[in-house]
Amino acid sequence: MRRRACHPPQLRPLPLDGGAAVSPVEETGPQPGPRILALHLPCLATEVLGVPGPVLAWRMEGNRRLVVAADPEAEALGVRPGQSLGDAQAMAPAVAALPQAPEAEAARLLALALWALRISPLVAQDPPDGLLVNITGTDALTGGEDRAMRRAVAGLARLGHAARAAVAGTSSAALALARCCDATIAVQAGGEAAALAVLPLHALRLEVKTIAGLRRLGLHRVGDVLAQPRAPLTQRFGAGLSLALDRATGAAAEPFRSIRPPPDRQAALDFEEPLITRTAIDHAVEQLMVRLCAGLAEEGRGLRRLVLRAHRADGGVQEQAVGTGLASRDPAHLLRLLSPRLEWLAPGFGFDRIALMAEETEPLAAAQSGLDGEDAEAALAALLDRVVQRLPAWRLNPRESHWPERAVERVNPLAAMAPAQNWSAQPRPLRLLRRPEQLEAMALLPDDPPFRIRWRGEWVTLRAAEGPERLEPEWWRDRPDRTVRDYYRVEMPDGRRLWVCRAGGPGSARWFLHGLLP
Repeated sequence: MRRRACHPPQLRPLPLDGGAAVSPVEETGPQPGPRILALHLPCLATEVLGVPGPVLAWRMEGNRRLVVAADPEAEALGVRPGQSLGDAQAMAPAVAALPQAPEAEAARLLALALWALRISPLVAQDPPDGLLVNITGTDALTGGEDRAMRRAVAGLARLGHAARAAVAGTSSAALALARCCDATIAVQAGGEAAALAVLPLHALRLEVKTIAGLRRLGLHRVGDVLAQPRAPLTQRFGAGLSLALDRATGAAAEPFRSIRPPPDRQAALDFEEPLITRTAIDHAVEQLMVRLCAGLAEEGRGLRRLVLRAHRADGGVQEQAVGTGLASRDPAHLLRLLSPRLEWLAPGFGFDRIALMAEETEPLAAAQSGLDGEDAEAALAALLDRVVQRLPAWRLNPRESHWPERAVERVNPLAAMAPAQNWSAQPRPLRLLRRPEQLEAMALLPDDPPFRIRWRGEWVTLRAAEGPERLEPEWWRDRPDRTVRDYYRVEMPDGRRLWVCRAGGPGSARWFLHGLLP
């Protein structure tokens, strides 16, 4: 069935040429609580097909081919979602019929979600054709809810996507209004129940059997259900119906899963003329870095992970990230780290927005310059930061395990060293072989060290050998059939010292070279 425009009581559509946000009661201050902007893309399924209209998308359901989406030109010819493909083609033979492309829809929705990060740093997807933008507290940046909606709809139109927009205090309410109303609507906080009352039941995406059951009771709109006692409804239709109503009206909390974590702090610039040249991009990034670091200094924090997000004029989004070993808010140092990554940016037709985000920060007190110890530590951290951008850098830290391949882990070079007592008291190789090499060995008794080994095709009589050091499997993490290991330190005639292992305990013939001793 074709959706018709609906206008909730006391609500007027926002003018697209300006004006204040319209709500049941005129406001003079910021709205309390969360404010969610929902963007519905009703024609996304046909827009991603890349075919000029009229066009429809179909898919197989069982042994039937059904129409799942039609563009406005096809709808004007009588094509409706839910029709069989044969009926649609008989009614409108001029309409191009293409199979639905769900992978292309998902990829495009993610790309548009990244594009929407220019509106707010908190954006979530609502598959298959919706976006949610948390615009709480962004009035100073966006110019108000009405302007944010107009800019979002206009921006999507430039990218070739028709969109409807609505703002409410809950995600479910905003999405329901955006799906079912042709007008652009803003609902005052607390007015969600009144705005939803006139919408059909499918606006809340209830289960089909639940909607059918409610209609048999004579309940056809959301307001009809809200007016009923909750306990009988829950008993008959389950807790899912009550939860959907509570989330839509704000009586229950609703999760918001952003596609990117919210930054601790960010700085952004919008450009009337897109930036194309590297010189212009460098100048913009330098300005943003100074602003970002100044804000971090006011808060007494330092940056550990920096992300640059560049929005292209054609809707594409590119990201580059750098990390630091120690917290920093030195613009010059951070610019040196970020500068090589700018070479990877592809402006295309230019960037019309660039943002720098401090995604990870930690407290950083002001330090007095000139102290040798502090200057040396900061200089070492800066050097390692520059090295890490080009080469992998790490150091080994002891871990709670006596099994050799688990006894150490790679950590940040500047991370705190673990207590020395965690290291094994026995001499160990500085590095283990990536893959142990199999050996043959001869010993006088099952528990004795080997006196001859065959390594790489040659038998060698050892100069010295000591051991064993027996290691039992770690029963709390190993499989039950894992065998013990006996390790020996042996010395070759040429002075090389090896760390060899007999897997399986005394009498086993499975010998391996596990590492080279210093």
